Amino acid sequence: MKLRIYQVDAFTDTVFSGNPAAVCPLDSWPADNLLQKIAMENNLSETAFYVKHNDAYPIRWFTPTVEVDLCGHATLAAAFVLFNYENHRSENIHFCSSRSGKLTVRKSDNLLLMNFPADVIESVPVTDQMHCCFNISPKEVVKGLSDYLFVYDDEESIRRLVPDFGNIMKLNCRGVIVSAKGYETDFVSRFFAPRVGVPEDPVTGSAHTTLIPYWASKLSKDRLTALQLSQRSGQLYCRHLGNRVEIGGAARLYLKGEIYTE
Repeated sequence: MKLRIYQVDAFTDTVFSGNPAAVCPLDSWPADNLLQKIAMENNLSETAFYVKHNDAYPIRWFTPTVEVDLCGHATLAAAFVLFNYENHRSENIHFCSSRSGKLTVRKSDNLLLMNFPADVIESVPVTDQMHCCFNISPKEVVKGLSDYLFVYDDEESIRRLVPDFGNIMKLNCRGVIVSAKGYETDFVSRFFAPRVGVPEDPVTGSAHTTLIPYWASKLSKDRLTALQLSQRSGQLYCRHLGNRVEIGGAARLYLKGEIYTE
């Protein structure tokens, strides 16, 4: 079997920054085992696979070790590929996921804007285990459907955090988001998910389904700018829409090629 593959840097307007994702357009779904092997071979934080079905695109996301419920940067990358290289004609793309429902991406000038379900979040006590996850203790912890959000006093604290992956892996969650108010953006963040094979993710769209409701409430504003403070870094443009969120960013193509599975 021969498959097309693209590698796209998401949430950036320059290559070698943002979050790289692989995108594989498919004519039909192969065995899950093959999808997982391709993602493992790519060795990126996520590989997105999609199949065209009528006017929509069923989509799935795999880390090198597991299938995940939602991946923002790989969805952005898949939309970028469809708009620019796979002959999608309209200004909107309708993805659908058995795990996350309907996901829409639209063009707006130089940005791609994703419409995702907002996370359901609640404050939880800061446990002894949580205190052991980083070299600095959070001042507040919020639980979403998949992740914990650790909140800190300032941007410098987020830059200085050193994760203890062993303790993070003991938490019952996909990963841990860390965040604070930003100096030049509304908020900053980092994301750690060693349990699913991603020690630190460069830029995490899905984490912003948690971050946007939290910071929209704290800052009393619906439109927000965000910066993920990984080594590669990434800029996001966010909007709170009640039970949905809009997450925007740019993307750039790094490579395109072919996969040979036999």
